[in-house]
Amino acid sequence: MADPYSTLGVAKGASEAEIKSAYRKLAKELHPDRNKDKPNAAEKFSDVTKAYDLLSDKTKRAQFDRGEIDADGNPAMPFGFGGGGGGFRGDPRGQPQGGFGGDGADFGDIFEGLFGGRGGGGGGPFGFGGGRHAPPPAKGANVAYRLSVAFVDAATQAMQRITLADGKTIDLKLPAGVETGTQMRLAGKGHPGAAGPGDGIVTISVGDHPFYERDGDNIRLDLPITLNEAVKGAKIKVPTVDGPVMLSIPAGSTSGKVMRLKGKGFSRKGGGRGDQLVRLMVDIPKEDADLARLVEGWADGRAVRADLGV
Repeated sequence: MADPYSTLGVAKGASEAEIKSAYRKLAKELHPDRNKDKPNAAEKFSDVTKAYDLLSDKTKRAQFDRGEIDADGNPAMPFGFGGGGGGFRGDPRGQPQGGFGGDGADFGDIFEGLFGGRGGGGGGPFGFGGGRHAPPPAKGANVAYRLSVAFVDAATQAMQRITLADGKTIDLKLPAGVETGTQMRLAGKGHPGAAGPGDGIVTISVGDHPFYERDGDNIRLDLPITLNEAVKGAKIKVPTVDGPVMLSIPAGSTSGKVMRLKGKGFSRKGGGRGDQLVRLMVDIPKEDADLARLVEGWADGRAVRADLGV
């Protein structure tokens, strides 16, 4: 994988918030469900997810910045020591050979002072005096999962069942504030490794809804009402993500009036839930002769628009 900073389009010193924002933007742009006509979108989406997985982990990011691991999270060989060519080579006497002449100087003492010890077996930190040290055991690779979540399930944090790579199924509780691009880490659910298994990284995609629309933590809904209900007022049943509730429509309501159902929106990260904002839409019947005769005696509509200067 390429440099994770370049993959996300952020500077090396980017903050956690900047990295998260860049990832969310790219995840939405490259999501395979939105790019079915672009066969390479899935690969790019995977690269972006892997880059975010590394940079969002403080330990891994620090290791990558120090050159201890590569962009895939694998241990990196420092400077190519221990190999052929112009590198250092150890001889049976524990002396480094090649590159500095053959005067028998003990460079191990120099590196011992710089790096705090020769390591086990009397060698230097880069394998001086008997060969290079083996890299530390690594954890297994992470496994990426994609989870499509229905709009109502995301709003109510409904439990989601996911099948892992080993065939086992587990139930996940969605986090508060979940949205497309949100990631969940399943500790120890990745591939096995010498230092333990990697993690499972679940990337969530929230589906659209036929009549609900998300607005931050709130949910918007256009509600048709009859002219009779608008004029006289009424109590009507309104759908919410938690099930239908009764809403009192005030007499004299007009199209565009917004009413609020508290606590019927998405769960918030800081606790509680957003609201459902219900916009009333008065449904006027077409070609109704009785209605036409009824409104003949009403006040001139131009008075209603006087404030607009027309």
